[in-house]
Amino acid sequence: MASFDSLSQDLLLRAVKKHAKERWIVLYIERWLKAPVQEEDGRLVPREKGTPQGGVASPLLANLFLHYALDRWLAVHYPQVPFERYADDVIAHCKTEKEAQEMRKAIAERLQTCGLELHPEKTKIVYCKDDLRKRKNYPNETFDFLGYSFQPRRSKNRKGKFFINFSPAVSNKAAKAIRDTFRRWNLPNRSDKAIEDLSRMFNPIIRGWLQYYGRYYRSALYPTMRELNQDLVLWAKRKYKKLRRHHRRAAGWIARISRRAPELFAHWQMGLRRGSMVGAV
Repeated sequence: MASFDSLSQDLLLRAVKKHAKERWIVLYIERWLKAPVQEEDGRLVPREKGTPQGGVASPLLANLFLHYALDRWLAVHYPQVPFERYADDVIAHCKTEKEAQEMRKAIAERLQTCGLELHPEKTKIVYCKDDLRKRKNYPNETFDFLGYSFQPRRSKNRKGKFFINFSPAVSNKAAKAIRDTFRRWNLPNRSDKAIEDLSRMFNPIIRGWLQYYGRYYRSALYPTMRELNQDLVLWAKRKYKKLRRHHRRAAGWIARISRRAPELFAHWQMGLRRGSMVGAV
């Protein structure tokens, strides 16, 4: 959906009143919503719609607004269409392209009556292609949701036969965010730390990533985890003089540590090809 700058404050306050029994809470929220915006030149511009950008309560109020503007409406008028919503990202599961087109039109009209609109670029109809749905050359066959990319993937069944299913894996955007975090950690330059120190500092975060993004199609995480192992190899080269000029020897040392103490890092412990990953740096 587009921004919440244009949502109806009257409708939002009606939703607030359903849950806030104390009148002073409603009063404070109303004053906060209608407080004027000060421009750079000092002018005060009245605000008659929308929620303040960056306001601490704006996400909560927007979520409450969409609960009534969209969730409840869908449940009443389209009970046959399953859907998920997180914040302002929504997925509706339709059986046919015609149903999807009608649903997009209906949602757009509903949101317009509430002062909102669909995002023109993010809103799309996606064909969930797999072995049972084999239509060729549909414009959209993938979408991102909550850090996952959903798209046709080659999988293997219990009998060892390959097939195409429509399934999730860590998205490129989420993987890039993880790699950016690696760079901020700057592991190669932390040679004052022991490997146990690095484990205590960063392993809880690594474990969280793997528990979330590794739930489906874990192999999609391998390239990202290889970068982490490469950083550990560079750390070892700067930490120990005997490894400084020997990249392969440093990689072998990290590989031995990963086999001897896999509990140091979650991506070692969860079986993400410890030896071969280190050797590939």
